[in-house]
Amino acid sequence: MSEWSASHRYKHPSAPGGAGLVQDFLNTVGIGDYGPDLLVDTPLAREWSTAAVRTWAELRGVSAEAPVLNEADLSRLRALRDTIGQLVRGEAVDGSRISAVSASFALSDTGEVRLVPAGTGWRWLASVLWSEILLSQQQDTWRRIKQCHNHPCQATFYDRSKNNSGVWCNVKTCGNVANLRASRARRRDRERTAAGGLSPAPAAGAAKRGPS
Repeated sequence: MSEWSASHRYKHPSAPGGAGLVQDFLNTVGIGDYGPDLLVDTPLAREWSTAAVRTWAELRGVSAEAPVLNEADLSRLRALRDTIGQLVRGEAVDGSRISAVSASFALSDTGEVRLVPAGTGWRWLASVLWSEILLSQQQDTWRRIKQCHNHPCQATFYDRSKNNSGVWCNVKTCGNVANLRASRARRRDRERTAAGGLSPAPAAGAAKRGPS
């Protein structure tokens, strides 16, 4: 089977099933030296979509070809990527501002009801992505698709921890960077406090003591 190329370049294991396509779509964003934004120009977008749709079709056992994308499609796909990223981060999204896309139902030879993407260009890809998000939400895997809390990173990963507590795409890299950044910030606060002869501010939520 083909691989999810956008997620693979960041060395992240894929989400199960068709949710892997949603994760891969979000990972088309460019991050540091790992590679460019795959939706920044038509050749890159077509290369990514061809590979991604091939992987999705193999996974779903359907016959499908990537839609032909042009420059106008890319701006709509980048906007869609931002919207889905907001959903993953748990941010509020105004559904009335989302462009409507269509999908239809089909029955397989084995009696399985399937969602079939519809439309052309960016709308076809959007139809696949929204369908897979719907299925992922129903299967309760959607909450495990996350974006790294090391904000310069932005990589999308699938949290396989038992209690769904992961916040970094890689504990050894982004996790260590984030912890080191927080540690340095706390040290700077202590140094400023010491230089000013002030007592450190109580931690948020700390209980207050009354007079003894």
